[in-house]
Amino acid sequence: MPLDRAKTLQDTMTQWRHQLHANPEIAFQEFDTAKFVADQLKSFGIEVQLGLATTGVVGVLSKGEGDCIALRADMDALEITEQNTFAHASKNPGKMHACGHDGHTAMLLGAAKILAESGTFRGTVVFIFQPAEEIEGGAEVMVREGLFEKFPIQEIYGLHNWPSMPAGQMAVGPGAMMAACDTFDIVVKGRGGHAAMPHLVVDPILASAHIVTAVQSLVSRWVSPHDSCVVSITKIQGGDTYNVIPDEVVLKGTARWFSPELGCEIEQALRKIIEGVGKSMGCDIQLIYDARYPPTINTPIEAQVSADVMASLVGETNVNRNPIPSMGAEDFAFMLGKRPGCYGWLGAGQSEDCPKLHNPHYDFNDDLLSLGAAYWVALSEHRLI
Repeated sequence: MPLDRAKTLQDTMTQWRHQLHANPEIAFQEFDTAKFVADQLKSFGIEVQLGLATTGVVGVLSKGEGDCIALRADMDALEITEQNTFAHASKNPGKMHACGHDGHTAMLLGAAKILAESGTFRGTVVFIFQPAEEIEGGAEVMVREGLFEKFPIQEIYGLHNWPSMPAGQMAVGPGAMMAACDTFDIVVKGRGGHAAMPHLVVDPILASAHIVTAVQSLVSRWVSPHDSCVVSITKIQGGDTYNVIPDEVVLKGTARWFSPELGCEIEQALRKIIEGVGKSMGCDIQLIYDARYPPTINTPIEAQVSADVMASLVGETNVNRNPIPSMGAEDFAFMLGKRPGCYGWLGAGQSEDCPKLHNPHYDFNDDLLSLGAAYWVALSEHRLI
């Protein structure tokens, strides 16, 4: 059984995970992480290719003629100062594995070792260790640099730990799993001056306040109630002291959506809002809109296969086959845009108040390592028969 085989590697995977957690590296700087991954894969007898997206690692394991599937894990850390004090806490100030990519990497390495030594399948498994999932779009870079031309991948699968779901449960469904992620900058230019003489200035702070208020109506009054969408202003920067109205204010924010048509409408709506505020307030306002990640869309057949494999490991009652999509984003979407496949969640919650993703107190739940590795093994052996 895959789970029994994975449990024999629990201690080894935990050691790998702790080593990775203690030595986090951020987007496109995962050089030591990539070397560690590549060295492990080579020690399993797996062919390794380096260099895609600078620090990407791809392992190829073939056992006879057959189909080719890919399994993907992300490797990068976040720019967060860790607040944990355990022995494997980050040794790199300001960098932390606060999203569990250390665990994802360890689980896929464990699966690679099992499949290399005792995997019962015919065909090829491609192990993708991807850099720069956090914001920088490493998956898009790997695709652009020829991932699917270099490797004959027919289906691709991803898995992410999910602290908001109890450990021992799993989730995957057809259609949208994660939202698209767009970012935007709004530069509001006025004419600064003395705070005691506001009639002599063109106040960019007042205009910015009107923009923030108007943006809150975008979802409730511009978007159909049947569509899911989030637009948030996350940063306002402007001014230096009490008695000076500044020349300029910069607002930053993000938009999340599932429908491509809605994504276009959001940008257009933002432009109309700032154009109206600019005219009424006398400010020159510029919108810089950046479409970052598309929505993560699972294909139906692959989602059903993944759910069936999950059920074989944790039982049908512990598999959510129709999860509510997350408004978070995931650059695995770029890979799913090129090949059928799916992205699932592995429950990681140990309690209701356990630290969630991107929290400085977060730590990957090591108890998940065996289950995650077993899922990859079972999925590979199920698809390649």
